[in-house]
Amino acid sequence: MKTGDKIAIVNCSNGQSASSKAKLQKLHTELTRMGLIPVWSPYIYEKEYLFSGFAQERAKSLMDFYQDDEIKEIFDISGGDIANEILPYLDYDVIAGSDKRFWGYSDLTTVLNAVYAKTGRQTVLYQIRNLINSDSENQLARFRKSMLEDASDLFDFSFDFIQKEEMSGIVAGGNIRCLLKLAGTEYWPDMTGKILLLEAYGGEVPQMVTYLNQLSQIGVFRQINGILLGTFTKMEEKMCRPQIGELVKRYAGEEIPIACTAQVGHGADARAVIIGKELTLRKNFRCSLRGL
Repeated sequence: MKTGDKIAIVNCSNGQSASSKAKLQKLHTELTRMGLIPVWSPYIYEKEYLFSGFAQERAKSLMDFYQDDEIKEIFDISGGDIANEILPYLDYDVIAGSDKRFWGYSDLTTVLNAVYAKTGRQTVLYQIRNLINSDSENQLARFRKSMLEDASDLFDFSFDFIQKEEMSGIVAGGNIRCLLKLAGTEYWPDMTGKILLLEAYGGEVPQMVTYLNQLSQIGVFRQINGILLGTFTKMEEKMCRPQIGELVKRYAGEEIPIACTAQVGHGADARAVIIGKELTLRKNFRCSLRGL
């Protein structure tokens, strides 16, 4: 991208509350100061209960941006529960023919992985609202360098291995709860040889046991080349025991490589990870996942 480019801002999951307008205006201002031109979907704010529009309307708004040659990237600002209802209304042939990427996190894990599964196109696990959250100064600097100066800052993260010492594969996954909404559907990515990225905001030990057993029972741990654990916010805040790493070892087994990072997930300092991109992690090396 370059200064003067247009980017789309969409909201495919729960609608934003009216009280968030000031924050979103701040996001608009920061992007404009950076030299970008944000173009907003008409389906951002709650209109009826949690909906900013019907699924078909939100999907059409997203597809309109995919078909607009002036739009260079598409950023989703939402999270919540309902993003997967737009999946049947997306035109995957159009998306497959586009070189722009969809960015989002949390509930948008459903869209990120569905797009990759149906089209092979890369998507990005990242929440652009981080540009105005508590780590905004650093986030703005990383975002600017990576998007406008061809650097890799936004995609660099540190990690530690908790089992084995190396893994390599294409990244799939994201929020563990939301990823599992795709299980059994045509939108589930082929996990063969993948690095499975898992993170979470809510949920404690019982919920994680449920999710990890579901992943085990559908055969994922027999297919993948490794697991990358991001942050598990509520578990970490409540200092839950067993910790997530111990649980993953218990259900994924002793042979699979497992690494963890505190720089991917719901934190205000979170970095971006590209779904659909080859990634190699080795013990004692920092990851640079250049995205542009």
